[in-house]
Amino acid sequence: MRRNVHEVLAWASSFLRAHGKEERAAEWLLCHHLRTNRAGLFARWREPVEEAVYERFAADVRRHAIDHVPVQYLIGHEWFYGRPFLVNRHVLIPRPETEELVLGVLERVPRLLAGRERIDVVDVGTGSGAIAVTLALENRSLSVTATDISEEALTVARENARRLGASVSFLRGDLLRPLIEQGRMVDVVVSNPPYIPEADAALLSPVVKDYEPHTALFGGRDGLDFYRRFARELPLVLKETALAAFEIGAGQGEAVAALLAAAFPEARVEVAFDLNGKDRMVYMTRKN
Repeated sequence: MRRNVHEVLAWASSFLRAHGKEERAAEWLLCHHLRTNRAGLFARWREPVEEAVYERFAADVRRHAIDHVPVQYLIGHEWFYGRPFLVNRHVLIPRPETEELVLGVLERVPRLLAGRERIDVVDVGTGSGAIAVTLALENRSLSVTATDISEEALTVARENARRLGASVSFLRGDLLRPLIEQGRMVDVVVSNPPYIPEADAALLSPVVKDYEPHTALFGGRDGLDFYRRFARELPLVLKETALAAFEIGAGQGEAVAALLAAAFPEARVEVAFDLNGKDRMVYMTRKN
């Protein structure tokens, strides 16, 4: 006898709970395998689930619960700023905190660069392309370039830009080096760089540390290595009136702000807090 949607979901929720995983993952996975949304799932509450579909679903539930594979990698996407972005093991899974960084940039750019017909923006370490693609779609006056050292990540980002209809240029290279080598100057630099201290690796969930790319997670012994590089390289690529915007780890605000203030003594540097009250973004604004 085939199980119905309610029975399948009840089993999966219980299985995930027993393995210390979020029960909501059962809904996400079942929606994926039934090719429906949450409303459609509950509309089919008493309908039977085909055995082949159930077996595929159950296998993914076990992979998440036992092997710690992130749900987003199993279903192949994550939502960011209201849009589905393809993700795989080559890219970091976009987080809600990064949406706040994007919002901060979108709010500050018109105030700082009012009247510009073209605003050159670079998203450094683009990963899935979530920041770059979102900025390009939300503000059509932005000319967006995205960089990453990983060709595999750039493949994902390019496909996201294509699927979502965003005009973004892509360059492969280490941080700002592609721009420095071309002698390019830009109006805005935005980045969510690796910022987790290496010593904190043991504290991470297996879902994160065993699957998400370490090159996108860890920022040296204290987590600040990439911000130190930005402080050295930003003066080579930023125009006289410009914005630099970074996501940071909680508790890193003062340290990152100090690095940017030392590199740009004339600029305004502010630490912004996320919706959970944690220091999560640092913005540096210089105006000629």
